[in-house]
Amino acid sequence: MDREHLTYHEQVNVDNTLRLREILKTMPGFAKDYFRAIEPTTSTRTRISYAYDIRVFFQFLLDENPAFRNKTMDDITIDVLDQIKPVDIEEYLEYLKVYQSEDGIKTNGERAMKRKMVALRGFYAYYFKRERIRTNPTVLVDMPKTHDKAIIRLDADETASLLDFIEHAGDSLSGQKKVYWEKTKVRDLALVTLLLGTGIRVSECVGLDIGDVDFKNNGIKVVRKGGNEMVVYFGPEVEKALIDYIEERKGITALNGHENALFLSTQRKRIGVQAVENLVKKYARQITTTKKITPHKLRSTYGTSLYQETNDIYLVADVLGHKDVNTTKKHYAAMDDQRRRMAATAVHLRED
Repeated sequence: MDREHLTYHEQVNVDNTLRLREILKTMPGFAKDYFRAIEPTTSTRTRISYAYDIRVFFQFLLDENPAFRNKTMDDITIDVLDQIKPVDIEEYLEYLKVYQSEDGIKTNGERAMKRKMVALRGFYAYYFKRERIRTNPTVLVDMPKTHDKAIIRLDADETASLLDFIEHAGDSLSGQKKVYWEKTKVRDLALVTLLLGTGIRVSECVGLDIGDVDFKNNGIKVVRKGGNEMVVYFGPEVEKALIDYIEERKGITALNGHENALFLSTQRKRIGVQAVENLVKKYARQITTTKKITPHKLRSTYGTSLYQETNDIYLVADVLGHKDVNTTKKHYAAMDDQRRRMAATAVHLRED
């Protein structure tokens, strides 16, 4: 099949596969076996993330470990994995906090360090299970501790203000800014209303084709992380915003290869993740200066509202596309804590 007839998600996978091959060329040769083995159970995006993370470990050995002085990536063989001791892994975790790379100074917070450790453990486990190495020092080192972050989301009044601002921002604009707003307001309103009204991921949003929208059942077909398809349903507000945008979209001639894309950029191409993130931040800054609002925070806003309305964590997990309900519980546990705090003042032991 030629590239013109690939779906958006097929094109992404092709691009990611080519990108992964380029990254693997900069890693020790034996690493290819691991990435070939995990292909059936992981997405191309996940494998790229693992490749970058594991490559950092090998670069650490070359940069910091005296045993590898004057060595290159090509000199690292599988035997090296058996030479690594738990203390080397501990030094690696310390290194990750701040280090020099080709792109400048890099830093890693708790979650990034834990993710890199998970990637390295999986890498070691593959060769250990297949008896290609005798030791696995990664399991002898504690995982970095992570602290839960407070969920940042829009309150109900902020959500209304955000949508109102997108719809009427032009009232306070003039000149070129007003021209740009007029050109994009219907699209932006539809996009933000869809994110707020369904909780879909920004990657799922930009991947939508016109044919994925079903107004008969008020549902959209999205491709979830991992590649599974799912229909997510929407309400009247999302329906109206999408109808208005699709009507306007009919008057736009998309560039070749982008004809099926639902949301188009001003260049008449499928809109990208970065563009959506930028427009959400742009509008949200006008509504709140204390909250850093991203498309993912709009997803949290939807999840919070759904949980408050239904009190059904399993429904929230299903609609958000979480494979593990514990992921959802972890994110929304704070709301249960708020209710428990209310219980402390709900019962009066003595009359005032």
